Amino acid sequence: MPTPADQTLLRRAIAIAAHAVTLGDAPYGSLLASADGTILVEDHNTVRRDDDITAHPELKLARWAARELSPEVAATTTMYTSCQPCGMCGGAIVRSGLGRVVYALGTDQLIGLNPGSEWPVVPQDGPALFQEARVPIEAYYQR
Repeated sequence: MPTPADQTLLRRAIAIAAHAVTLGDAPYGSLLASADGTILVEDHNTVRRDDDITAHPELKLARWAARELSPEVAATTTMYTSCQPCGMCGGAIVRSGLGRVVYALGTDQLIGLNPGSEWPVVPQDGPALFQEARVPIEAYYQR
């Protein structure tokens, strides 16, 4: 359950989202805080401005953390974000080693506020060609 300190930082993430709207960007904002609550970096969604479907603030902060923080420090951070991270951002958060995510608005709540915003399911077929596909994987990881 979010603490009063978490709520303060969530309010900052919401303010970042609100500011994004004034710039013509989508209403999503995030920040990354150290263990003591110091804001390390913050950003907002720039998908339209950058013409980049990956320009979600959560992904940008996860990439920053992976580049700029040691794994030990990253594990002590908390990401505060105005909306629950999507699957793409969630994967990046896991891979970057962040310690925790606190979000203000859940995905189901977002869809309720913006009907039709849910993502379609893309069919996937596989696995296939295991014997062929394993060659480059083994060559890389068994060096």
